[in-house]
Amino acid sequence: MAIHVLAVHRDTVGTEQAAGGSLAAAYSVGVFCWLLSAGVYIAAKWVSSEMPPWALCFWRVLIAWAILMPIVYRHFGAMVALVRARGLELLAIGGMGLAICQGLIFVGLEHADATTAGIIIALIPIITMILARFILAEPMGRWQVIGSILAFLGIVVIIVKGSPAALLRLDLNPGELWIVAGAFCFSLYTVLLRRAKFDLNRLALLVLLLGAAVLTALPFYLSELVSDERSTLNVSGLIALGYVAIPGGAVMYYLFNRSIEALGAARAGVLLYIQTIFIAVLAYLFLGEQLQRYHLEGAALIVAGLLLIILLKQTAGAAATKA
Repeated sequence: MAIHVLAVHRDTVGTEQAAGGSLAAAYSVGVFCWLLSAGVYIAAKWVSSEMPPWALCFWRVLIAWAILMPIVYRHFGAMVALVRARGLELLAIGGMGLAICQGLIFVGLEHADATTAGIIIALIPIITMILARFILAEPMGRWQVIGSILAFLGIVVIIVKGSPAALLRLDLNPGELWIVAGAFCFSLYTVLLRRAKFDLNRLALLVLLLGAAVLTALPFYLSELVSDERSTLNVSGLIALGYVAIPGGAVMYYLFNRSIEALGAARAGVLLYIQTIFIAVLAYLFLGEQLQRYHLEGAALIVAGLLLIILLKQTAGAAATKA
């Protein structure tokens, strides 16, 4: 879930002045990062019947935090100072985006398929834009509103599986609603993090936010233990946990940080949409999931909405620059 680090990085240009070969390498790193992120959804779905969602969430962020912490040792002084000055704010924001968000998604994957989850997650940039309009007073033009409505309709099509009658009788998959809630939480996290403007090295800030996620996920994990929802740490569970925490956790976070430095936040963030394709392909190969007609219909509406927002926003920006 590389989406969880997207908002950590300020929208800077990065080192795009590098030679063409370096730029190609940076894009390769970014694409590989989203492939690792897509694998998290597959692993979580694979062991959803054996490992409770908050156990998976807690151990994922804890192990990723422990691996990345030594890498940022040079920034320990600045990190401690930020924790002392704005500790509660870090806890609230990091807990929201790196614990609550993925915990809700893991809960959703107990009932929903990974393919659907991947398509729903593609809605995050649009939800973020809408929240930024209300929380940060960022402008939102007519075409952005239309694009947002189209994307929302796409999600409705997926949730009701292309059947309006399902909506009328409230025959909805609760797992998909949990995933929508997770997407909303991450979008809120993105906006709050943008407003906070923490002045700290990117990777060091990510480590602090992961630490906040560990503290936030811990009570939910303990609640599962008290309720006797214990993990089945057989071979499948250990493989899944190892994947989501190391290749799909620490390594993915680190690689995304590198792609941000090379490409800038805007370019690296656009690669998010590749994740949806990777999830669908991996879900077909490893979980036997099939793309349904309502998946394609919903995805088409979401893509149409995104194109309206991205392309017309760029056109408007270019016109404003010329003026």
